[in-house]
Amino acid sequence: MTYAAEPNTSAHALLRIFAANGIDRVFVVPGESYLGVLDALHDFPRIDVVTCRHEGGAAFMAGADARLTGRPGVAMVSRGPGAANACIGVHAAQQDAVPMILLIGQVPKKDVRKEAFQEIDYQKMFGSMAKWVVEVSAPEDLAAAAFKAIRVATAGTPGPVVMVVPEDVQQAAVAQPVWVAAPESPAQPAAAALDRIHGLLAQARRPLIIAGGAFNRAGGREALRRLAERHTIPVAVSFRQHDLFPNAHVLYAGDLDLATQAAQVSAWNSSDLILALGTRLGDITTQGYAFPAHPKPSQTLVHCYPDPHIVNQHFAADVGVAADPAATADALADLPATGLGLARDDWAASLRAIRERNAAWPDPEADDGVPFVAVVRALAAQAPADVAICLDAGTFAAPVYRHFPFAYPQRLMASQSGAMGYGTPAAIAAQLRDPGRKVVCMVGDGGFLMTGNEMAAAAERGLPILFIVSNNNCYGSIRLHQARTYPGRYVGTNLASPDFTMMARAFGVRAEYLTRADQVHDAIARGLASDAPYLLEVRTSLGAILPPGVSHAAGIDLLPRGD
Repeated sequence: MTYAAEPNTSAHALLRIFAANGIDRVFVVPGESYLGVLDALHDFPRIDVVTCRHEGGAAFMAGADARLTGRPGVAMVSRGPGAANACIGVHAAQQDAVPMILLIGQVPKKDVRKEAFQEIDYQKMFGSMAKWVVEVSAPEDLAAAAFKAIRVATAGTPGPVVMVVPEDVQQAAVAQPVWVAAPESPAQPAAAALDRIHGLLAQARRPLIIAGGAFNRAGGREALRRLAERHTIPVAVSFRQHDLFPNAHVLYAGDLDLATQAAQVSAWNSSDLILALGTRLGDITTQGYAFPAHPKPSQTLVHCYPDPHIVNQHFAADVGVAADPAATADALADLPATGLGLARDDWAASLRAIRERNAAWPDPEADDGVPFVAVVRALAAQAPADVAICLDAGTFAAPVYRHFPFAYPQRLMASQSGAMGYGTPAAIAAQLRDPGRKVVCMVGDGGFLMTGNEMAAAAERGLPILFIVSNNNCYGSIRLHQARTYPGRYVGTNLASPDFTMMARAFGVRAEYLTRADQVHDAIARGLASDAPYLLEVRTSLGAILPPGVSHAAGIDLLPRGD
């Protein structure tokens, strides 16, 4: 069946709602099940269509874009296999609390629930991950569904919405509404709650702020810093939120992550007041629900989060505040200072000393490649003041989390889902969103072979991303667990990696292969200076990431090098 291109179809109505609400970019893998929407995009030249090579890459890009804008990132995929491939990005958006809309084409209405070719019941598929799954059955309902999807994705705890649109619902002539969702007014903390918190601060000798991702919005970081400085409160950032507070600040106490040192957690646990602001207090941030103690902390706990569903969900707070954490921080910063005479400077200095010991750059030696910490150190020495570092999952990333001294506007883009394959798509999305910012993608050989093909977009558009691939011919994170638990019994973690420099050159990207630590500094300088995409493949040490004294088999490299 052929449809005439008329700018009044239900697909046009959908896109008109998107455009009116600031959605100016979509990430797509084209499919026949949403041809009507693809056709309508032709009439919206202000919506940038980014063609991706895999639906997982498209969904990751949408989530990364949303993290930077606060607006829903949009991915569009075909039914069945396309939707299945995009699942990983929906899960990441839920874990990261970023607004996302996944639009999936569906079989024709008459074939729905008949186990037709590539048909899936998406309510069952995405019901536990998405905030809302809607299957639109009438053309005239498509604009309203899009309008609600935007509101649901951004309300409360942001997250993913899945829109399912049968292929014969996209082309009918319908009204073309232009509805704009009013941004939610940030909930203000009640005066009584502020008085109570201020009174607790006045009595506390060892207060601690745990700052979470809800501060990642305009004015959020500034409010957090004002609060910390006004009342002399050390700040620990929640899981992978390093860019919320300047890491060189005297009040920065470190991060709650997968490898937080026991001495640091012990020191934090000696606090007498915890202000958990803008964090969901998930399992990693709370070190397996052990800090603070679950369900009733030993410290006085104040928990502030915009979504009332989150407050008191796992931990019984002494003061629970369902309000905007930035507004709460600003209001507390306007109250009289409480740190005078309470030895808080000494408390902050003790936490800072532990952080500085943990963050000190090591000088590891290795005879099987470059310790990746040397790469991170060279990057930290040269990184621009606004660099965005997009991290994939793997042991190579650990030195970034522990040692890189983030200071906003520098950004850390790392998924809390721990999904491999996030780095390259996130870098594409970040560079598209801010062309003047230098974007660095750091990824392991395993993760790069999952979504490194999205580098094609960097080549096509001339995006000056610096890709740094850590190649140790191994799934290093799992090898580390094997070395600790089953030393010497390594199954499934060796990798026969290709020549990544040749792969990059095939995409038209300049590339270098580094085998020695003394090559790293100058190569990074060349990559940062490049006005086109640039790739560094670093032959990295496997031994440097494994426990000392543990026997390990080296990774394998079956493919010959090209240089």
